Amino acid sequence: MELREQAPVTTLARRLGDTTHLSGLAIQLARRSGAADRLPEWLLKTALERGAKHYQREFDPSLPLDNPAVSDEEIGVALCLGQMPDEPWLIRAAAQLLSSPRVDPQRLARLAEMERVEPVLLHIAAACERVDAALEPWATLRTRLRPRRTVRTDALPHWTRFAILRGLTRDGCAPPQWLTRRE
Repeated sequence: MELREQAPVTTLARRLGDTTHLSGLAIQLARRSGAADRLPEWLLKTALERGAKHYQREFDPSLPLDNPAVSDEEIGVALCLGQMPDEPWLIRAAAQLLSSPRVDPQRLARLAEMERVEPVLLHIAAACERVDAALEPWATLRTRLRPRRTVRTDALPHWTRFAILRGLTRDGCAPPQWLTRRE
């Protein structure tokens, strides 16, 4: 029998210089969704179906359908888990999905603390502050969350990746627009 060497999947936690936390939320969502080991793909598909349309793509039709019993806050937090693959569009889709008046900032903050994703959500909240400081849930998260520890935020998407930069217009430079969820 021949053993082939496979490169280990780089996780978000490894990229951030953090310890990978094996999440109870991820285990629960993998079971509740029926996605099992395809959870990252299912989470992204579900986020897109719920309004993170900027990151639209095709998915394998055999992926399980959306489960309405899973909250938007759970999907958003799960997309930012350290055990997820190091794929920037997961974080960007989470930011767009969570940029909605339907998201409960207190519930989101509580889940973020439980699942140890405060650094990622605080990074998104700081990016949002540059574009729209009053936008919820990011304004609440900036006051409610405290970083668990410092991670390499240079490994996270630049603030411009969460916004639309419209550039120059005949009236001057147009301000950036935060990518919100299409409801």
